[in-house]
Amino acid sequence: MASLKKSHASSGSSHSKAAKFKRYLPLYLMFLPGAIYLLINNYIPMAGIIVAFKKYNARLGIWKSPFCGLANFEFLFASSDAWTITRNTLLYNLAFIVLNTVVGIIFAIFICDTFNKKLKKIYQSAILFPYLMSAVILGYIVYAFLSQSTGIVNNSILSALGKDTVNWYAEPKYWPFILIFVNTWKGVGYGCLIYISTINGIDPSLYEAASLDGATKWQQIKNITLPFLKPTVITLTLMSVGRIFYSDFGLFYQVPRDSGLLYSATNVIDTYVYRGLMKSGNVGMSAAAGFYQSIIGFIIVLTANGIVRKVSKENAMF
Repeated sequence: MASLKKSHASSGSSHSKAAKFKRYLPLYLMFLPGAIYLLINNYIPMAGIIVAFKKYNARLGIWKSPFCGLANFEFLFASSDAWTITRNTLLYNLAFIVLNTVVGIIFAIFICDTFNKKLKKIYQSAILFPYLMSAVILGYIVYAFLSQSTGIVNNSILSALGKDTVNWYAEPKYWPFILIFVNTWKGVGYGCLIYISTINGIDPSLYEAASLDGATKWQQIKNITLPFLKPTVITLTLMSVGRIFYSDFGLFYQVPRDSGLLYSATNVIDTYVYRGLMKSGNVGMSAAAGFYQSIIGFIIVLTANGIVRKVSKENAMF
C-alpha cells in the first residue's frame, strides 16, 4: 500500500510538473531568444579571459599561444600615465553618476507634472533623442560649437562679449566641464524615462490626500515621489557603479577629436588601451585591461550592494 501511494504521489507530481511546463511554455519560448543571446555574447566569450595571461599569436590561436603570466598587466601599471588614466576614469564616472541621477530625477518630475499629454510626449522624445546619437555625430556637434575658426562660441558669443577667441582643442582645463556637460546632455534621457515610468506607477490618491492635507508641491515630492524613486535610483546607481572603471570610448575619443594636447584631461583607461593597441598590436594587453576593469567593477558592485544591504536591506539588488 505504501509503495502504491508513493507511485501515485510521484505520478501526480510528474503530471503537475508537466501541466506547469505547458502552462508556462509561451513564457519559456519568449525567454529563449534572450537566453541564447546572453549565452553567445556574454558567457561563451568568457573563455577568452585566458588571453589576458598569454602572449597572443594569431597563428597559434588562443589555446596554443604561450603563457606570459602577468606581463600584460604591466602595460597598465608600469606607465607614468597609470595614475592619470585611473584618476580620470574614476572621477569622470562619479560625476556622470551623480549628475545624471540628479538631473534625470528633476526632469522626470517636471515632465510628469505637465498636464498636456502631447507636450509630455514631445518632452520625453526630446530628452531621449541625444541618447540615440552616435559618438561621431556628437563629436561634430561639439566641434560646430567649439571650433576656433568657425565655432559658434568663438564667433557668436565671445566676439559679441568682446572676449578673445579660445583654442578649445588645445586647452585641457576646459575639458572636464565640457565632457561632463556633453555626457549629461546625451545620457540623462535614459535614466529620466525610467524615473518617469516609476513616478507614473505611484498611486495618484497619495498626491490627492497630501493635497487635501495642505501639503505643498515640494512636500509631496519630498515625502511621496522621492521615497518611491529610491529603489529605482539605487538599482541604476549600482549598475553604473559596476562600470565605474569603464568609460564611454566615443565620448573621450571622438568629442575631443583625439587631440594629444588634451590627454591630461581626456585620457581614460579605454582610450589609453586603444592607443596602445593601435601602436603595439598586442591583443593580450587589451584583454588584460578588460579583465582588470571587470574584476574591479565586480568588487565595487559587491561592496556597494553590501553597504546598501546594511542601510536598507529591501533595496539591495541581492
